[in-house]
Amino acid sequence: MYGFHATMTARTGLGDDVVALLLDAPSLTHPDCVVFLVGRSAGRPDVVHVTEGWTSAETHAAFFATAAAQALVAKLQPLLDGESAYTDEVPVGGKAAF
Repeated sequence: MYGFHATMTARTGLGDDVVALLLDAPSLTHPDCVVFLVGRSAGRPDVVHVTEGWTSAETHAAFFATAAAQALVAKLQPLLDGESAYTDEVPVGGKAAF
């Protein structure tokens, strides 16, 4: 298993746009993506968090080399203010219910 947590800050007032793009991400339908959670800071709505879990680091890398993933990144970049922070992790379990 392979995963990561990303924290990104949208340009002022564009948090909703970032969330909308992420919730339409092509990874949501990819069979090797086993976790894809989007959240935002309760006190700073332009701060957006993404947690992803993949079957392996290789499947994650292969997915992000696709045209669909690169198109998402290209749409996302102009909405962001500064660099995003990434932390890799190894998913070990848990639950997500909405």
